[in-house]
Amino acid sequence: MTVVTVYSRKNCHLCDVALETLESVEAELDFEIEKIFIDGNEELINKYGEEVPVIHIDGVHHDMFRVDLVRFRSSLEKHRQHQ
Repeated sequence: MTVVTVYSRKNCHLCDVALETLESVEAELDFEIEKIFIDGNEELINKYGEEVPVIHIDGVHHDMFRVDLVRFRSSLEKHRQHQ
């Protein structure tokens, strides 16, 4: 199963919107969402800082800030073709 990881912060409006967007197509596109809060993790804060939400598809960076569903679908399809 494809895992879509969302690096997030608590009380982050953009993160909430990104998660809601991904959740709306999770079953249709057959992937699992993994949420990782960077709060309190110095390594992740240094890596992602103010760029959250950061979206990865099976560990590969996809995007940050907002989820564009057209772009996400395309990236997911391309990722699956290269597995």
